[in-house]
Amino acid sequence: MSVVSQPATRNPQLRLTGNGDQCQTLVVVFLRGGADGLNLVAPLADDGYYRARPRIAISKTAGIPLDGFYGLNPLLKALEPAYQDGALAIIHAAGSEDDTRSHFEAQDLMEHGGITGGGWLGRFLRAKNQTGSGPLAAVALGKSIPECLRGSPAATVLQSLDDFSLGSNGSGLTQSLARLYGSQTDALANAGRDTLDAIRRVEQLRSTSYHAAHGANYGRDDFSCGLLQIARLIKARVGLQAASVDLGGWDSHFSQSLIMDPLITQLAQGLSAFYQDLGPAMNQTTVVVMTEFGRRVEENSAFGTDHGRGSVMFVMGGGIKGGRVLGKWPGLSREVLEGPGDLPVTTNYRNVLAPILQRHGAGEQLSQVFPEFTLAPMPLYG
Repeated sequence: MSVVSQPATRNPQLRLTGNGDQCQTLVVVFLRGGADGLNLVAPLADDGYYRARPRIAISKTAGIPLDGFYGLNPLLKALEPAYQDGALAIIHAAGSEDDTRSHFEAQDLMEHGGITGGGWLGRFLRAKNQTGSGPLAAVALGKSIPECLRGSPAATVLQSLDDFSLGSNGSGLTQSLARLYGSQTDALANAGRDTLDAIRRVEQLRSTSYHAAHGANYGRDDFSCGLLQIARLIKARVGLQAASVDLGGWDSHFSQSLIMDPLITQLAQGLSAFYQDLGPAMNQTTVVVMTEFGRRVEENSAFGTDHGRGSVMFVMGGGIKGGRVLGKWPGLSREVLEGPGDLPVTTNYRNVLAPILQRHGAGEQLSQVFPEFTLAPMPLYG
């Protein structure tokens, strides 16, 4: 467990509670490695898809019909109820302007929101929370803070709430640290007090057993466990405004089904359980799923796909008008493919994030979140 805190104007009313009863939460899921959007959400009615992928394409009979053109990978069937409820929207041919096809460069650009300092999510939180925020306003599930949260007023990094502890003598240590930090007024003392506040709040959560609601069944993998921790924080009303969780390993140059199928199953089970568990609280919660780039349209000789361009994004909850696949589909004929044979990006990921951030309180600060980019927000809410 670690807590990364940066100086911010303090607001005592937001400490501990974080105004949790009024809080909206944005959950960012990053599929690291370049997830294959063409097999997550297959263009079943595009013959070019089957010409390019005679061995690895999702068949028309296996795909779960969405709108007469696209079909969900059958391993994503658990997401069908959310789609039918109108709580899940899919954006195809989405991605960034980066054309290096390098995992590192594409992820860096996408998480920073352009060639600029800090991460887009960190800038959003800083612009939104000009009067301060609670110690658990931003949480990253994992071992390190993701680049998208760089520059946030404060970010707590943890793998599990059950691991969030200072050990057997934690009570005595926190009391000593509280006395130490209480007598100081500098930025380090402010950060220390925020850390102690986070520890106290999480200790309260750890002392209470958690049971998922509405028959939700989380998996035991790290991704599902991360979403479960986020659900606990949301329900505890600790003022969680943003959370980040990764699902990595999507680089599939060979034997794509062996590599991706288990990940697709984890993605579906985790998101489905989270959706069921939160129930009505999904109206104040938005989940956005993104990846740095998609895969090459044509399969390779090793039953895999190489680095490509366009992929898909998923947006769930948060009052969206879902049950739709959005974005301009360019087709898969050779004359429209980009570079060595890639699906073009017709929707920039910022235009998907923009209306979400507006709903979550960005207001007039949106240009600060995505500087030097002309936004054309996707109509997710109408």
